[in-house]
Amino acid sequence: MANKVGEAGGIGVSTDTDIGKVGEIDMSSFCASCGIAEVDGIKLTTCDANCLLVRYCSGSCQREHRLQHKEECKKRVAELRDELLFAQPDSSHFGDCPICFLPLAINERSHVLMSCCSKAICDGCWYANKIRELNASLKHACPFCRHSVPVTQAEINANIMKRVEANDHFATGFDGIRRYDEGDYGSAFEYLSKAAELGDADAHYQLSVMYLDGKGVEKDEKMAVYHWEESAIAGHPTARYNIGAIEWNNGSKERAVKHYIIAANHGNTKSVEMLKQGYKEGSVSKEDFAAALRAHQAAVDATKSPQREAAEKAEGGNIKQM
Repeated sequence: MANKVGEAGGIGVSTDTDIGKVGEIDMSSFCASCGIAEVDGIKLTTCDANCLLVRYCSGSCQREHRLQHKEECKKRVAELRDELLFAQPDSSHFGDCPICFLPLAINERSHVLMSCCSKAICDGCWYANKIRELNASLKHACPFCRHSVPVTQAEINANIMKRVEANDHFATGFDGIRRYDEGDYGSAFEYLSKAAELGDADAHYQLSVMYLDGKGVEKDEKMAVYHWEESAIAGHPTARYNIGAIEWNNGSKERAVKHYIIAANHGNTKSVEMLKQGYKEGSVSKEDFAAALRAHQAAVDATKSPQREAAEKAEGGNIKQM
């Protein structure tokens, strides 16, 4: 029977809502500090740490609630980071060849980097196009965008700068690495940071190296690890392997094994070797090691084709940037 409260004027106000129903209320619609609801002109914002657990009506409410929320917030942020970090990327950061649509091998010598369109063309498609042009006496052009292939380094650099001006992440990162190789670390850091913001995995990787060595920026191991993680999240197998090595050396072998498995799934051989070592030590189960071996072999096999094998025999993997 429903309880009755406030029977003013003889009218009973029913409160038959039980605790279960109260629990179904979306508490994210209320300020976690003062409890005000998000109605009319009142807008709530999420916690600055992006824990996605609470929302506030003002900065003062968040500051008042910070001490109470701190531990829960920190724990949830770490959980969300791990969910992102340990998710298996769909492919390596190289992706697929835009012509044959087969996965690109993680060996950088197995594809041509086109300065005109910033596409990575597999050596098989590059070689097939080259043969087609020779047989038909055609002018040498990009297999993807059909732009004339540059003859001089100056033409290559001009193409890259056009792509940089268009906010192309690959070209921006490539130019950053070029500046790094030339010893212009300050400029390299600027270009690589921009490329990283645009989502370039290689730029994140190179930034981690700069933070680790203190070139162009103050040494910062935490930032080095952060950029390796961002690179790994974007599908960079070597960055993933490096994080695994750090975790392994720190004694966090369970986390290291997760990283090695993800990298092995993209064809990273060093990670397979570490999993083999872990299996011998008992840190990796027989089932996980066997699954990683199968996934590694499948990833390597997926990058093979008759065209690519013909190109390897003809050009010996002597692929360059054009």
